[in-house]
Amino acid sequence: MQDFYKQVLQDLLYRNVLHRKMRVLVVCGGPTDKEALLQSGFQYGVISNLDVRTNGSEFHPFERSLQDAEKLSFEDNAFDFCVVHSGLHHCHSPHRALLEMYRVARKGLLMFEPYDNLLTRLGVLLKFGQEYEHAGMFHSNDCSHGGVRNSSIPNYVYRWTEQEIVKTINSWAPYGKHTFRFFHKTRIPWDQLRGRKNRLFYYATLLLCPLLKGVNLVLPKQSNNFAALVLKPEFPRDLHPWLLWEDNTLRLRASWLAERYSQKH
Repeated sequence: MQDFYKQVLQDLLYRNVLHRKMRVLVVCGGPTDKEALLQSGFQYGVISNLDVRTNGSEFHPFERSLQDAEKLSFEDNAFDFCVVHSGLHHCHSPHRALLEMYRVARKGLLMFEPYDNLLTRLGVLLKFGQEYEHAGMFHSNDCSHGGVRNSSIPNYVYRWTEQEIVKTINSWAPYGKHTFRFFHKTRIPWDQLRGRKNRLFYYATLLLCPLLKGVNLVLPKQSNNFAALVLKPEFPRDLHPWLLWEDNTLRLRASWLAERYSQKH
């Protein structure tokens, strides 16, 4: 999955959406984030999480901050960009954490999360995928952490759709036109499948692997994982036409409304 992470970062760097000198905040972060940022050439970053077992040296040369993704302590627009990789579904409220990322980012955010579609729902129904993330608790975290809010309680795997992200962001910030872009990728949970006592699921997935890769190429929206890029509106360029930007303040453009609506009689 780290390859997908780096691939998207490289694509956004190439398109000048991201720049290596940007100050980046990672929420729900870990070693995967450090490696992806380093290998992509980012120079300034803060990797945050709720893991009290770390002291910060693990993320050098990036800073480390103990942060609750659902209630970040940073000021509005404190960072150029905010990133999360497979972390929002560990929150009690993934939507709240998404909006906190939006709040502290000046330019925008990038999120990698499980994707909700027909195939992923079928995979959960047939027990190939998980509704609650208990396998990782047992095999990777000694049943002590890594669940909801990094606790020992397995988290519900919240799967997103594109429209859910669009509606959440536009509801929170109904000021102007956002830019949204989505990337899709099939991620086969090999560690989870190998760790099962019932090997049938592992061998069945091996047989289905070529088909799943083909689906990823032909029908990318049936992949089980995706990334979402959200770019904030730039004022005044991207304001909705019924708004004004004056003295660093948003105002209603009454003349726009008067042109379209009659006074009540």
